[in-house]
Amino acid sequence: MKKEIKNVPRCGLCGKTTKLTKTECCNQWICDDEGKYVLFSYAKNSCFRNHNRYTLCACHFNEGHSGNWKTCSKCKEDFETEMYVYYGTNEYNFEKLKNPPKYKPTRCSKCNSIINLGEDGYSMQGENYYCYNCIDF
Repeated sequence: MKKEIKNVPRCGLCGKTTKLTKTECCNQWICDDEGKYVLFSYAKNSCFRNHNRYTLCACHFNEGHSGNWKTCSKCKEDFETEMYVYYGTNEYNFEKLKNPPKYKPTRCSKCNSIINLGEDGYSMQGENYYCYNCIDF
């Protein structure tokens, strides 16, 4: 019979119980795994790096904003609405925005396909966005 261990810290994102640290921004247990990231790989295999780079919580803290990130007007101004919503609602958050603002999806200026700015590859030129398929390499 497996013994249940209580009160053991767990990563709030993946649930692991080993090699943990606490986030500076929100004091949550998280995997101490930023060293797993390979430079320029764009991999999302590090709980610590994902929270630190892809959440409003960490951005709010890193930029030195005051108050709560969920109600910070400066955070809202710093990002396009689509990215603000992504950073506030993705799976790298311990808490998510309860009522994220609505926005029109970003579309490729060439083929008009929808580009998910938080997940898809794209390029920008001025005000124009281009999906991965329409980028001239």
